[in-house]
Amino acid sequence: MEIFKQDPNFNFLGHRRIGFGLSALLLVISIGSLLWQGLNLGIDFTGGTLVEVGYEESIEVSEVEAILAETEFEDAQVMHFGSPREIMIRVPPMDGVEQAQISEQIFDKLSAAHDGVDLRRVEFVGPQIGEELTEQGLMALGLALLGVLIYVAFRFEYRFAVGAVAALLHDIVIIIGFFSLTRMTFDLTVLAALLATIGYSLNDTIVVSDRIRENFLKVRKGTTEFVMNMAINQTLSRTLVTSFTTLLVVCALIFLGGEIIRGFAVALLVGVLVGSYSSIFIASATSLALGVSKQDLIPPEKEGSDQPDLEVPPSERP
Repeated sequence: MEIFKQDPNFNFLGHRRIGFGLSALLLVISIGSLLWQGLNLGIDFTGGTLVEVGYEESIEVSEVEAILAETEFEDAQVMHFGSPREIMIRVPPMDGVEQAQISEQIFDKLSAAHDGVDLRRVEFVGPQIGEELTEQGLMALGLALLGVLIYVAFRFEYRFAVGAVAALLHDIVIIIGFFSLTRMTFDLTVLAALLATIGYSLNDTIVVSDRIRENFLKVRKGTTEFVMNMAINQTLSRTLVTSFTTLLVVCALIFLGGEIIRGFAVALLVGVLVGSYSSIFIASATSLALGVSKQDLIPPEKEGSDQPDLEVPPSERP
């Protein structure tokens, strides 16, 4: 499927400094938020008890907090979950208290204060399990990035590998920064979305890099920037179609999938948008800034080869 009847001629890399500036701003905001307030980690990583209750009518978070303030659960985090009638309560690990007793005591307190309270869900995660999940999650991200670096370096050229990893790190930091700014819960589903974003962004980068290599073999008399711009424009339809269809599914998950999967879907939404952007303005632009040239990708010509080099049409010359 093609969006454009003929390949567009946008000068993406000619505006790469603007792209670098925008990315630098987003990275500063993301890192600043992470240093200032950190992430709102779910019990998958922190450990503790999660209790979800439902009311017959809407209830304010402050009312539930006031009830719990009179108990030993005054440090619990209370928030709406899906609708004003549903409340989620997160209790940090407590020494000397059975986790099963925590949920029972909270439910008893809420039931005594209001009629028609329904216990929807209870989850327990120990502190040790939370630490193990954190370590394993960070290891998974690190191994994924290392695998990408090795694969792209062998497949193309080390400057393309650096560009690809720079784009992936750019995407990951911005997604994590988004969750830090919005205070959305960062749990295992969001971590899974991060790993999926790595694959999505890398796929875009590989497609563009493949087309750059093909163009270097065909068009040998244009500048490096011109050939790379040509490759980006030739793959633009494919990038837009893939991103649009993915976003349709992600938006359906956000609005129809419920609260359980919303964090995963929002992380994918941000990842698809940022990943499509970074494939052009971070991965390709970084490779160009590192000095990649046609000689790095073009195999040496065989003596006696009669295959002529393709000329760049005068109207398309940079």
